[in-house]
Amino acid sequence: MPVQALFKPFHLGALELPTRVVMAPMTRSFSPGGVPNSKVIEYYRRRAAAGVGLIITEGTTVGHIASNGYPNVPQFFGDAPLAGWKKVVDAVHAEGGKIVPQLWHVGSVRRIGTEPDASVPGYGPSEKLKDGQVVVHGMTKQDIQDVIAAFAQAAKDAQSIGMDGVEIHGAHGYLVDQFFWEGSNQRTDEYGGNLANRSRFAIELIQAVRAAVGEGFPIIFRFSQWKQQDYTARLVQTPEALGEFLKPLSDAGVDIFHCSTRRFWEPEFEGSELNLAGWTRKLTGKPTITVGSVGLDGEFLQFMVNTDKVAQPASLENLLERLNKEEFDLVAVGRALLVDPDWALKVREGREQDILPFSREALMTLV
Repeated sequence: MPVQALFKPFHLGALELPTRVVMAPMTRSFSPGGVPNSKVIEYYRRRAAAGVGLIITEGTTVGHIASNGYPNVPQFFGDAPLAGWKKVVDAVHAEGGKIVPQLWHVGSVRRIGTEPDASVPGYGPSEKLKDGQVVVHGMTKQDIQDVIAAFAQAAKDAQSIGMDGVEIHGAHGYLVDQFFWEGSNQRTDEYGGNLANRSRFAIELIQAVRAAVGEGFPIIFRFSQWKQQDYTARLVQTPEALGEFLKPLSDAGVDIFHCSTRRFWEPEFEGSELNLAGWTRKLTGKPTITVGSVGLDGEFLQFMVNTDKVAQPASLENLLERLNKEEFDLVAVGRALLVDPDWALKVREGREQDILPFSREALMTLV
């Protein structure tokens, strides 16, 4: 199967990508003090230089006291982090690539003791107590407005430093997703109850981001059925329910849906070969990004524990077939790109035998 489909340009309004290869957002924790440094700049520059059309940065925290959950994660607020990101943007653009930040709030995943202010608990849709102590602060309506404002400000800042759009992280059991999910959203006000109400926070957030950046600045929205806390979770069980869930998000201002799955080749619903990105494109008419173990023979959960397993490069035939059929528009590559900055170039030149395998050790360095 010829690989050309991956290397055709993609156009959406003012967004022009040289290839269909997207770098998936992957938390790397190499930004002490929340500031992307020269190693981070070089990390992204190398991928753009080797033919990645769109880089979605690692998750970057918005300007809210509880947005961060991990050490050395980059911020997307404050003078020094934004100046660092501006250098990343300039380096990627100099190589002909495009880049968007993934805007992130971890929500109730945050633990007391986490930087920058160790006294701040996680924030989530519903309060959680442990031994009489608040470990998750149940968000008030004012808190909701504060977080929405932080996302809108981050999007505006992204636009002002020359980013090519933004991605809102609405997946994997973090804050936006916690509102979607009945297990974590027990609210009794207009932000809780049925899925339409549980989507209200995300809809208002997307609308605020759109208002902040105006028309024509791309908004990508990442969502997932599975959660970090539950890999078998399903937000919706049928294509009809998926359509009902996605339409209000689409109408609120999403330009591209980033459909997170663990294995891109798995059908989303019985009776159809379409994956989550395929269904999303069919139901919304919006472009979609597929993701999930692209280019590797082992999916990522095997590497979340100490292991000496190695994921070898895998055939792209199934992927290319689906891309040629326009099941989805763009392909996000995660670990294969994390370990090998030249992955796209090697695929393009037919040098699959030179692609580096992925092992857990790759997470320890930034190459």
